[in-house]
Amino acid sequence: MASHTFGWATLSTLLLIAFFMQPIPAARLVNRAPADGSCALMVIPSGYKCEEHEVTTQDGYILSMQRIPEGREGGGGGGGRRQPVLLQHGVLMDGMTWILNSPDESLAFVLADSGFDVWIANTRGTRWSSRHVSLDPSSRSYWDWSWDELVTNDLPATVDFVYSQTGQKLHYVGHSLGTLVALASFSEGKLVDKLKSAALLSPVAYLTHMTTPIGILCAKAFVGEIITNWLGVSEFNPKVAAVVNFLKALCRDPGLDCYDLMRSFTGNNCCLNASTVELFLKYEPQPTSTKTMIHLAQTFRDGVLTKYNYERKDLNVENYGQSTPPVYNMSNIPNDLPLFLSYGGEDSLSDVRDVELLLDDLKFHDGDKLTVQFVKDYAHADFVMGISAKQIVYEAVVAFFGRN
Repeated sequence: MASHTFGWATLSTLLLIAFFMQPIPAARLVNRAPADGSCALMVIPSGYKCEEHEVTTQDGYILSMQRIPEGREGGGGGGGRRQPVLLQHGVLMDGMTWILNSPDESLAFVLADSGFDVWIANTRGTRWSSRHVSLDPSSRSYWDWSWDELVTNDLPATVDFVYSQTGQKLHYVGHSLGTLVALASFSEGKLVDKLKSAALLSPVAYLTHMTTPIGILCAKAFVGEIITNWLGVSEFNPKVAAVVNFLKALCRDPGLDCYDLMRSFTGNNCCLNASTVELFLKYEPQPTSTKTMIHLAQTFRDGVLTKYNYERKDLNVENYGQSTPPVYNMSNIPNDLPLFLSYGGEDSLSDVRDVELLLDDLKFHDGDKLTVQFVKDYAHADFVMGISAKQIVYEAVVAFFGRN
């Protein structure tokens, strides 16, 4: 395929530079002004109107959001009020995920040009969501959260904000961890009253069959709270010394090819090009909490989707009132919530067998409310950076939204 022609060696070199670069100061992300945000960097230069917004979560994290209210030069049709769509990125990423390609190839721009009111979320701890009402990002307490807090705080805050600003129910698009937090929310009956539908790209609910070599090694390394103490920090940032050294240690494993890190992380992506990967490495990866990485590792090792396991019965009882963490039951997702699931045959993170486990949980979903797309050649990153994603996935998403 043409997208391979720039060479995996080139891609691997870029990735090695990104992951093994000299560490940068820990204070690098604090208090970015909106003028430095992705509106100014990427959206407005591409010919779109763009607004910077902020929303504060119930536990005090100040999240940035970008709004693309209409298509290029006001185009995109739609008539009257445009339907809002919220885009939620995956782990170690931020909202730039959705605008890395050209306007004709990036989901945020495709949706705007199709007549939607596009809102882009940025999870706590990332570049433009690094503030808190009282905590400093350099403190351990700032990073004391797992993806459970994204379910209980970040996602409700952003959904409520868009709902209050537009007065309309919204469509939702998630990728990777953005699908996990949505599915966990839906399983508890949350947010569904404010959503029209949800499109889940590379859906993650189970990680039992994950085949990504570096992911498996990470999961085995993240044993309870030991990793937090070993790293000496609660922030997992691939650009600071402790995590760089951790990744270097993993790369000594003979089963891991660190000269092809993208494939080691995500699977054999079919449809990336060099310019997109270079742009990706300019802005990503983003930090997350070490606790989130531990939580994901627990999901892989335990084969069940639960809230964060404190690894001690007394702490679980203190936090949950029971000795084991509560389960997120995917079969509790409301049967009448319109869902679109798109997954790839080459995806090492969202493995086909794990998606099939999720689909089995959804077997009683209303038949006309569940749309499933399988893309044989796609791996994890193709869904957000693939040059063919518009034709293969995004047009299907737009059509799905049109039916709901």
